[in-house]
Amino acid sequence: MSNLNIPVLHSFLQQYQPGIPQVSELSTLLNSLSEQANDTQQQSIVDLYHRVYPLLENELWNADDEFDSTLEMYQALFREQEFLIAEMGVDSRKNFMLSIPTADRPEHLRSCLESIYQLCLLYKYGGKSDGYFNKVKVIIAEDSKEQVNIDKHIALAKEYSEKGLQVIHFGQQEQYDLLQEIAVEQRQLLSSILTSQPREKFYLKGQAANRNLSYLKFLQLTENKQDTLYYLVDSDQSFMVNRQVKSAEQSVAAINYFYYINRIFSATDTTMLTGKLVGDPPVSPSVMAANFLQDVTAFLQQLSELKPSDTCAFHRADAVTDDAVYHDMAKLFGFENKADSFEYPCLLNGEHDNLSCLEGFSERVNAFFFGQHLTRKTQFSYNAKFTDLSPARTIYPGNYIVNYDGLKYIIPFGDLRLRMSGPTAGRLIQAEIKQRFASVNMPMLHTRTLQDDFTNDFRPGVEKQAETINLTDEFERQFFGDLMLFTVVELSKQGDIGTEFDSHSVNQAINKIELELLEMYQSKHALIKRRNNDLKTLLEDNSAWWFSMTEAKSALQKIQKFISNIELNFGEQSVGYCQIISKSHREQRKIQIINALLNYRKERNAWDLLFPE
Repeated sequence: MSNLNIPVLHSFLQQYQPGIPQVSELSTLLNSLSEQANDTQQQSIVDLYHRVYPLLENELWNADDEFDSTLEMYQALFREQEFLIAEMGVDSRKNFMLSIPTADRPEHLRSCLESIYQLCLLYKYGGKSDGYFNKVKVIIAEDSKEQVNIDKHIALAKEYSEKGLQVIHFGQQEQYDLLQEIAVEQRQLLSSILTSQPREKFYLKGQAANRNLSYLKFLQLTENKQDTLYYLVDSDQSFMVNRQVKSAEQSVAAINYFYYINRIFSATDTTMLTGKLVGDPPVSPSVMAANFLQDVTAFLQQLSELKPSDTCAFHRADAVTDDAVYHDMAKLFGFENKADSFEYPCLLNGEHDNLSCLEGFSERVNAFFFGQHLTRKTQFSYNAKFTDLSPARTIYPGNYIVNYDGLKYIIPFGDLRLRMSGPTAGRLIQAEIKQRFASVNMPMLHTRTLQDDFTNDFRPGVEKQAETINLTDEFERQFFGDLMLFTVVELSKQGDIGTEFDSHSVNQAINKIELELLEMYQSKHALIKRRNNDLKTLLEDNSAWWFSMTEAKSALQKIQKFISNIELNFGEQSVGYCQIISKSHREQRKIQIINALLNYRKERNAWDLLFPE
């Protein structure tokens, strides 16, 4: 036992002993352990790695010039520890089942699967045997409408299985069959949770229903419920974080998610754990238009004062790490809005001029309608150890983990197809399990679009045509999702929301929130119209250098398309806005929301019966 092969650990101790006081203590401890020859020596050395990782993480995120080499050492330390654990022959750590609900997104799914595969390769959590990673199983929960995309998803499951990931394609026929195994009366009670769509149209059921259906597959595959954790992931996310590198952005596999999540669930009474997202905002463009218009206008104003042939001046933007800075109504969620505009960080590499920057910007500006925010993309900030927990009140639907008991706490109201389902469910779950619902600083990288022409992107609620991008459905679902969320928040102020709601309280709360939200949306609507007119005036200013410049014509047309689509979706005749201000439409939606809240406890009781103690 005294001749353990641990060169990476020795290298770490030697390299960092002069600069980190705690390393000397660890080095002395390792020397003492190396002189022993007993059965506990190897376990003690394995445990020593746990104390090393936080020290190296602090170095990693504060060493810009040496980030890559430090990350390589960090990953190698984990692999070395995994080798020691495998040598011991006993590994009682948690197994992971991941579900990826996906609809018509093969390119996003590939990116997500690749990140899981790389996570397993780089950190080797649980090791590998018989050609497969031992402790990680992936379920692709199919919700596509187009058969060509279903076929691509099946092919991806096969491709990554051959690489060593255990990947299962959970098809719609199998989903439907599993649903039918539930007794008819109970299944009817669960229709809002698991969908009531017929066999012949068992697609595009919505993220909540498809996610909840994957729980049925979890139950089928679980062999030991005490040793299994269930990880819910979206296909447009990856197990990476981002960091600013000079003028560019780098995506890195710098968090060993499985290792840390296992430690959290093993050492605490956590039932549900959630993490935020970095990268593209996890919100609808319908609540980002005002601040994005502010930033676009500021970009063009700055650009107008520069010469088109001068070297690009837009590579000095600071990294954005503030919470909800992309949200027009961040104050609703307890965050302060930033009054100032954010600078556009040019994404072009190599030497180029301001005209090229304008062209590059124009190629991407319409990605806004698919959820990108070119000026307020959030970057990862290491500000706490990865085991530090804080109370949670919001589920990030694409980044949460539960144990077996946590499978009871689903995202409800899927049949309403409203946005804000995660925050709404989070408030209800927080009321029920209190501190056992926790948040951790382990975000995932969120990427709305993979290509500038959006040819491979599908986003529910967004309709693409030749020259228009229509957000009507998403805009409507956002307002009434907010209405449901803040009705629940209002009810929580009045008393315990962990019990059954009463009709009087729900009606009183929803009427109060309706008036407040309507006033806020109307104010924001007026601001968007004003800012869009200002942007149009600036773009069409005949004194601007781009106005009569032939080389700028294509870029101006793309920005004009953006302005036109803002007008379509947020102008006076916006269909989505007209639905919001329509009293009759609001009454219909309010009835749906009220009934859903009044039936919540009954539906949850029926759901809980699926999970015997």
